[in-house]
Order: sequence, then C-alpha cells, then structure tokens
Amino acid sequence: MNGALGATSGDTGAAPRSGDREHAPSLLRKTLVTMAVAGGTYFLTNVLNQDKNQVWQLTVAVVLGGAALIIQYLVDFEQRLNSMEHSLAQHQSEMRTAVETAFAGISEATELFSEVDRSVLRSDGVARLARAYTHVGRQESQLVKDFAQEEIGHLASMMESLSNGSADCPGEEHAWLIALTSCTKGTLDATSTLVDRDFWSSEPANRYLKAQEEACKRGVTVRRLFLVKEPSERTEELEKLCQSHRDLGIDARIAVRSQLPQRARLTPTNDFIVFDGQLCYEIEPDVDVVPAKTLLKMTRGHVDERTRRFNVLWEATETAGPGQRPAPTAASG
Repeated sequence: MNGALGATSGDTGAAPRSGDREHAPSLLRKTLVTMAVAGGTYFLTNVLNQDKNQVWQLTVAVVLGGAALIIQYLVDFEQRLNSMEHSLAQHQSEMRTAVETAFAGISEATELFSEVDRSVLRSDGVARLARAYTHVGRQESQLVKDFAQEEIGHLASMMESLSNGSADCPGEEHAWLIALTSCTKGTLDATSTLVDRDFWSSEPANRYLKAQEEACKRGVTVRRLFLVKEPSERTEELEKLCQSHRDLGIDARIAVRSQLPQRARLTPTNDFIVFDGQLCYEIEPDVDVVPAKTLLKMTRGHVDERTRRFNVLWEATETAGPGQRPAPTAASG
C-alpha cells in the first residue's frame, strides 16, 4: 500500500504543469530558429569571405542569431500584450455591465420604495412583506419557498387588479368579506339571496357577522336585505335568521319580490355588498345557483348603480303591504 502511495506521489510530482508544456515547444522553436539563423549566417559569410576570417564570421553569426532571438521574443511579447489588453478590455466590459446591473437594481428598488413613501397607503406593510419574503428565501424547504413565491404572485396579481378597478377569484372569498368589513368606516349595504343562504350556517359566516357586530359598535350603519320571490319563501327559519342579525345591531329586513311595488320589481336582484359607497363585492352564481366567482368592482358608475338598486329595494320594503315587517322608526322606538 505504501508503495502504491509512493508511486502515486512520484507520478504527481513528475507531472509537468500546463504552463511548462506550453513553454517548452516555444523555447525549442526559438532555439532552433536562432541556431538556424546563426548557422546560415556563418555559412554565408564563410562563402563570401575569401580571407577566411573566422572571428568576423563568428561575430556576424552570433549577432544575427541574437537579433533573431530578440525579434522572436519581441513578437511573442507583443502577442502576449495584445492578448492581455483584450482580456483586460473584456474584464472591464463585464465589470461595467455588472456594476450597471447592480445600480439599476438599486435604482429600481429605491424608486419603488420612494413611490410607496409618496403613496397615501402605509409603507410599513410593504417593508415587512419584503423583509419576511427574504427570510423565507433562507428556508431549507423548497416547498416553503415555492409556496411563498406562489402567494407573492397572487398578492401581486390582486394589487394589479385593484389598481385597474376590479378583481375576481373563483368561488367565495370569505377573507375579503371580513377584511373589507373591518376597513369600513361609514355604511355597509348588503343583499342576500338563495345563492348564499347556506353560507349563514357556516363558520366563515360567524366570523363575518362578528366583524359586522364590531363595525356596528364603532358606528358603521349595516343594512341587509334578504330577498325572496314569493311569500311562501318567507319561512320561520328565515325570520329567525333575520332576527339574529338584528340582535347584532344590523338593520335587517326581508323583501318579498312579488309584493314590492312595480318599480322595485323591475330592479334586478343579485347578491352584492357595497362598502362605504366605494367598493362593491358581488357573487356570481353558476347554473346550479352555487357561488362560482367573487368580484370586486370599484368603478364609480358600477358602485353608484348598485347603491341606487339597493336603495330602491330598501325603500320599497319599508312601504310594502301586509306580510312585510317594516323597520322600526324613531317615533315608534
């Protein structure tokens, strides 16, 4: 075993370096050229010199041979110098590109945070998001990194959609409901049809109603219309549901479409919620009357149209005929 190691060590020490292998042919070539020039010169002077002056012949041969050697080294030096200049120019170009790219990234980040600071929105959340995102990037789990990337993508798409005046997502987005209710400062007007009737017995509905109760306590006016087509649909269960909302401070009523005035019956009925008269949350059902898509729209014309539609139905419910239960007035207590 020691012999094998010794042989290996000896082989490694004897192996010529790459620079040595390249330098040996070059040196040999220079030597041969120099000897050829000196020999040729000596031969030529020997033929031309009739006096057979050996000193003069050797001197000329050595001088010309040395000149040939020097010229070869000068040519080699020029080639190496050109190669080095090319390498330095390429390196300088790469460094300039890297520096410009780095400064461009810094400039973009600086511009982005400057825009955030100039915005009326709070910037601390953006800084927290950026910092937390970098921390997640240090996690060992690739699944966690991929999940974080996916969520950032969804959030970015959401922000882009909001900046364009509308956003949507498949099914029902209960987190939007609760967040919007928590942000509401003045009014919350909502309709409820058969599309979301099963929603009120779910756990997200409890959190949504809790958020509405808190909104009522801080002075938000919350109004809800339960919309049905015929008096037979005004069941005892629906009455209890409506009363449970009133117990939370919500002004809730049941509107029977067939009993409303003609003007109100011509008004389209669908599930929507108007928050502070600024943003409309809507449910788009499929053919099975199941929530298929949630829409957020904040264009002025759309929100105003939904507000007018709600007010028409609300006022018609107050003046409805027998079987309707109008909301108590200030005089009646």
